[in-house]
Amino acid sequence: MLFDILTIFPEFFHSPLEVSILRRGLEKGAFEVRLWDIRDFATDKHKTTDDRPFGGGEGMVMKIEPIYRCLEHIQPLGPSPFRILLSPRGEILDQELCQALSKKDRIVLICGRYEGVDERVAQHLVDLELSIGDYVLSGGEVAALVVMDAVVRLLPGVLGCSQSPVKESFSTGLLEHPQYTRPREFMGWGVPEVLLSGDHRKIALWRRKKALEITMRRRPDLLEKAPLTDEDLEILKGLRDGTNNP
Repeated sequence: MLFDILTIFPEFFHSPLEVSILRRGLEKGAFEVRLWDIRDFATDKHKTTDDRPFGGGEGMVMKIEPIYRCLEHIQPLGPSPFRILLSPRGEILDQELCQALSKKDRIVLICGRYEGVDERVAQHLVDLELSIGDYVLSGGEVAALVVMDAVVRLLPGVLGCSQSPVKESFSTGLLEHPQYTRPREFMGWGVPEVLLSGDHRKIALWRRKKALEITMRRRPDLLEKAPLTDEDLEILKGLRDGTNNP
């Protein structure tokens, strides 16, 4: 996979790309990142990438011309790109969308700044406006890193365990069950006995019940889309009635 990132702060990405999962994926050749400074595609001597909004208002708006020229320049430099504008009003990123994006050969991430980006970019130059949540960031660079991290970990060979991305929170439609490791007891806090039993069937059932319980209490909205079995529905009914204690 190839990521092209359009930003006025390319140096923002240097350190994050040198650690953890992103570095591992780059070293394995699972993906490639190219950073493009939008200022390089401005034509005036000051390399201007923003201007005052028509109609008045606070702040500055990113100009369309440098973004357009940058996209025109990089278009032939690889497979046909899927172009994304990081925007607080965009579609919310979730695991299902990450899965879909992980199938793309090339993704362009356009990082907005200031009070926003000229509307004609969204109207004519991108395939998707994307948000990582209902809050405001200083710019799209943080969001671009989130998108890359969430997508890259789904690429073959990036994670150490092939089952990790399959069993993580949201991948099954539910939040993940609790995890424990050594020591068995710490400060009087123990590990659930079922996890020490060696009975894999009981452990799997306990984990499923806990995942359902945590999702029901913390993110009940996820249950509306999760692929639930008849057994899951019985467990949820018992949890709501107080008759099923995981």
